[in-house]
Amino acid sequence: MNITVETIVQAPIERVWAAWNDPAAIRQWNAATPEWHTLRASVDLREGGKFCWRMEAKDGSAGFDFEGRYTRIEAPRLIEYVMSDGRAVRVEFLASGDSITVRETFDAEDVHSAEQQRHGWQAILDNFARHVEARI
Repeated sequence: MNITVETIVQAPIERVWAAWNDPAAIRQWNAATPEWHTLRASVDLREGGKFCWRMEAKDGSAGFDFEGRYTRIEAPRLIEYVMSDGRAVRVEFLASGDSITVRETFDAEDVHSAEQQRHGWQAILDNFARHVEARI
């Protein structure tokens, strides 16, 4: 099953693309709730390149590496990757006037409900939009 989430960012595509792929920016926006944060991020943005974002609860009670390998990149419109567990993700950057719709479609996992997954990914995407718009 695929799940799709999206947000609209009021910013130029260059700024949106850069914030999505810059490790320093990722550390600032990549969290579903205020209790979580991303301690480090690495990005090798090329087909076959790898990424790894270390996400942890701020109280140290949990953490994991969100990692995978890029399979398709069409800057600044599309990124596709496969996560370390084999699930595929497609991220589209769709320009419309002065805004960019960022749409993520990903293979669901079996541990959490589809609604929990949708909620978590949407929260991160909304943080991304707020981060980019705050820096204009």
